[in-house]
Amino acid sequence: NVIETLILAVILVILIVYIFLQSFRSTFIPAIAIIVSLVGTFAFLMVAGFSLNMITLFALVLVIGTVVDNAIVVVEAVQAKFDAGYKSPYKATVDAMQGISNALIATTFVFMAVFIPVCFMGGTTGTFYTQFGLTMAVAVGISLINSITLSPALCALLMQPYVIREDGSMSFSTRFHVAFDAGFQGLINRYKRGVLFMFKNKWFSVILVIAALGGLFYMLENTKTGLVPKEDMGSINVDVQTPPGTNLGETVRVMELIASRLDEIPQIESYSYTTGYGMMSGVGPSCGGFTIRLTPWDQRKEIEDNIDFVMEDIYAKTADITSAKIIVFTRGMIPGYGASSGFEVHIQDQKGGSLEDLQKVTNDVINALNERPEIGRATTSFDTKYPQYLLEVDAARCKRNGVSPGEVLNVMAGYIGGSYASNMNRFSKLYRVMIQASAEYRLDTESLNNMFVRNKEGEMSPIGQYVTLTRVYGPQAISRFNLFSSIQINGQAANGYSSGEAIQAVREVAADLLPAGYGYEFGGMSREEADSSSSTAIIFVICIVFIYLILCALYESIFIPIVVILSIPFGLAGSFLFANMFGLENNIYLQIGLLMLIGLLAKTAILITEYASARRAEGMSIPMAAMSAAKARLRAILMTSLTMIFGMLPLMFATGVGANGNISIGVGTVGGMLIGTIALLFVVPVLFIIFRNIEEKVMPQRNKEIES
Repeated sequence: NVIETLILAVILVILIVYIFLQSFRSTFIPAIAIIVSLVGTFAFLMVAGFSLNMITLFALVLVIGTVVDNAIVVVEAVQAKFDAGYKSPYKATVDAMQGISNALIATTFVFMAVFIPVCFMGGTTGTFYTQFGLTMAVAVGISLINSITLSPALCALLMQPYVIREDGSMSFSTRFHVAFDAGFQGLINRYKRGVLFMFKNKWFSVILVIAALGGLFYMLENTKTGLVPKEDMGSINVDVQTPPGTNLGETVRVMELIASRLDEIPQIESYSYTTGYGMMSGVGPSCGGFTIRLTPWDQRKEIEDNIDFVMEDIYAKTADITSAKIIVFTRGMIPGYGASSGFEVHIQDQKGGSLEDLQKVTNDVINALNERPEIGRATTSFDTKYPQYLLEVDAARCKRNGVSPGEVLNVMAGYIGGSYASNMNRFSKLYRVMIQASAEYRLDTESLNNMFVRNKEGEMSPIGQYVTLTRVYGPQAISRFNLFSSIQINGQAANGYSSGEAIQAVREVAADLLPAGYGYEFGGMSREEADSSSSTAIIFVICIVFIYLILCALYESIFIPIVVILSIPFGLAGSFLFANMFGLENNIYLQIGLLMLIGLLAKTAILITEYASARRAEGMSIPMAAMSAAKARLRAILMTSLTMIFGMLPLMFATGVGANGNISIGVGTVGGMLIGTIALLFVVPVLFIIFRNIEEKVMPQRNKEIES
């Protein structure tokens, strides 16, 4: 699906470029830029040892709309020279490159600076950010080299000014160009009127900036959070746990009953089950599990075919089966981080109390969680009612008979539990040799009298005389977390709620109910999500600081970079606005899109501020310089923004496996680029006027030296 998205994104980007340039020759140049950058990026992925996974393929899809920006700026600048009267492609290209080279280098360095800090993040989120960030940075770096070498050469060779023949006839490209220019000139005139309105009402721009910042912080605090979105992987797991002490035959009967209910669900294509082992309940005669494969995604297009609805249907079909505890879940999105995609929390006994007290506290927490609207289901497989034998070895008798208590236990372990003895080669294969008493010789306590241990004199004696067995009840297994006895709770967020909201609900319940001497820790993906929120905010701040420092070096000013920085919140607020409209959560995919938005919006704002600064240095008044930059850069900004937006549309409307991750990136990027571009087209010229005036008033002598 990602490869199909990649191809579709390339087609859409090239289509947008052609509409704006009205020439196949001109469109060919950005298309070559895409190919060169992709080939170079694939070479980097191979050298760096990165695999072609969802993250790197996401980056490649996003790269298509990004790397074409520099080539578009070059082609648009050359076309502007043709429109100004140039006839020679060579001279038009040389003069165009003189005016945009600094902007190309600055915008690319700023974009790359966004992704450099994320490469130093640790943990799981760091792995996501590092692969994505390096792939993006390398691709954009290659596109810069391409835009100052290959693209200008192709412009000089391929591009031609539009001409009207002596008989008045025009080619299709020329007619398209004339019609497009007529319409675009009307757009420019309306845009100029809008910018003039903003010039006359500068306070309105200030209010918009404040509103964007306020809206961004509000939505940042109130948008649902998560680590990675839950995906429809086409499979479901069911964990089955019958009451403690249930024999294997009864568990098999329950498993067959559940299987008959699964046969009634049309979305299930096939399933298999294992008795004696459950992914959550563990190993034992009372445990079992199902692995369910759903029908292909193209056959599940209705709402009721959604994997969440299928899971609820399984619960509904098996609700009357009271002889077993049934947990329906999907595998975690990141392998190795827990058995399920839900939350995982460990209740810890930090005072060294009894397991019964720990279980009571845990059950109180589970009951409270199940009453919270954010929690779909919370449960645990822990139980202290498994029938067991307490085995006591008479050490004094062992010593009198010359037998070690450890040897007695080893004999029991070998005869009853089985012991690995040796290896053997047979039929060109290696087999393990296990020793264990046959089943009929280890059925009851009397069988201990038929198991013998050798004493120091070499005589054999039955082990039954050394051990005492007492019937007790206890847990099947005791787990520890951070060296404390603990009980694991697994659960799922309710439909309409995110994993971040479920984690917050767990925190609130634990704060209210856990008595002194008890604590809790998250595990699996929940632990990663809980730990990653603070580091993500720091990375965003570092990215903004990097951009500001680079722009300070570019403009030799501490005020003009603020114009670029203040244009970013509009896009970020737009991204969160679209995420809330589509019901998405603030997860790692959306954050990756936000990082890219910071770079893209900064690049777009630089196109205006760099041109305006150059016109001001030539002696033009500040308002005229701002208006000139807004008018001159309008087409380039619209082209680069629309190519990015249309390149993201396949992700925005993705289906199938990985669709939620695609949608998170696509919706966030499209919303941010759309709102951010519209806002900065009107706000950046006004902010340039404000901060340029401040700079010239604060440092008048420095500006006089520059002008001289």
